[in-house]
Amino acid sequence: MTTKGFLPPSRHIAGSVVVPGSKSLSNRALVCAALGDGESQILGVASGDDTGRMIAAITQLGAKVEGGSGSLVIRGPINTADTAPLILDAGLAGTTSRFLTAVAALRRGETTITGGPGLRARPMGELHRLVRELGATVKCDREGCLPVTVRGVDLATESPTAGSPRLLTARGDTSSQFISAVMMVAPWLGGAHIRLEGIVVSREYLQMTAQVMQHFGVAAKVDSNDVLVPQGRYRASRFVAEADWSSASYVFGAAAIVGGSVRVPLLRRDTTQPESRFLEVLEAVGCHVRLVEGEGGVEVSRKENDVLRGASVDMSSMSDLVPTLAAIAACASSPTEIRGVGFIRTKESDRLGDLAHELSRCGVGATVFEDGIRIEPRPLKSSDIDPHDDHRLAMALSLLGLRHEGISVRDASVVEKSWPAFWQDMSSGLNLGVVG
Repeated sequence: MTTKGFLPPSRHIAGSVVVPGSKSLSNRALVCAALGDGESQILGVASGDDTGRMIAAITQLGAKVEGGSGSLVIRGPINTADTAPLILDAGLAGTTSRFLTAVAALRRGETTITGGPGLRARPMGELHRLVRELGATVKCDREGCLPVTVRGVDLATESPTAGSPRLLTARGDTSSQFISAVMMVAPWLGGAHIRLEGIVVSREYLQMTAQVMQHFGVAAKVDSNDVLVPQGRYRASRFVAEADWSSASYVFGAAAIVGGSVRVPLLRRDTTQPESRFLEVLEAVGCHVRLVEGEGGVEVSRKENDVLRGASVDMSSMSDLVPTLAAIAACASSPTEIRGVGFIRTKESDRLGDLAHELSRCGVGATVFEDGIRIEPRPLKSSDIDPHDDHRLAMALSLLGLRHEGISVRDASVVEKSWPAFWQDMSSGLNLGVVG
């Protein structure tokens, strides 16, 4: 039976919520550790299905994984010489499927990467082209989509030539995950010089990939429209995945929408996560931000008499937070325009069209344009929200329930993709009572 999730109306928010570790950092660290020589320890591993799928996949590929509850020991490298066929199921995890497609280019045997219906519909043609240019064979039933079968190069007989990294070109306006995936496997294949063409979206995630690679001993560099990856091997390391800024946005959004004060511990301001810039957006709409001394956390508050304002914001560097800002904007005193995010139509959902549809069902005015969405605040009305299999729509739009009774989210379990305990953690941390 499909369950519903909801956050009950509240007149004032107060509390502290511990959010999961960063999914983006966790998955990058898992790949580098699985490709590394020796025993790595990863702490603060994100909970959720996305990282669970990655852990299961690197185990199938031959890495040894021990531990649990956010602390793992990974013994690499994977078995690249194995010729047995493998099927890796990424579920609905886009990042996981893309990283694994590139990792399969290192393996002699055929590796099929598949996933759920929503993931199989997402375009990945640019990634498949890049993996072919790495020397792998790539076959799809439907070109550019999952399932995809990859047969990698034979590293025993086709060892790369030192000092001659291959030159690749990649579109800058598609998912940065395609480029990050190639970056992480390129050291095994002689290195790469990736030239990015056109406007580069989510450049900060390429910087994040380079930083994680550096932590595991490979000095990749992102410079303007060029990504330089040297030949090399990853070394075993101890890595701590910091708290996830995307998850923190929902906690902060609660304070913005209702008023009050919330705290998220263990967040780092000196982070590669671009979503940390959301604090500037929160200040622009009328919230107050304070860094918590000692624990590295952040407190966000809004006094009940302080006006919650609309804003005009380019969200291209933190596009995962578009639904969060949309929920806040629905409760503001003036319209909000979100720009620079046309590419999010091919996320887990159409994060512009589906978002606008669900906002309109809650009584909010929402107009999609080529590069974003305009939100006109109107009196909220009760609605049974369809998250469209998208964890971010579910968590963000559930915040509207704090402002108006009768707003619930179908398929509450969709949050398991990134924050399985979302309903319980928000309820207990913000003293909301029983929810979900």
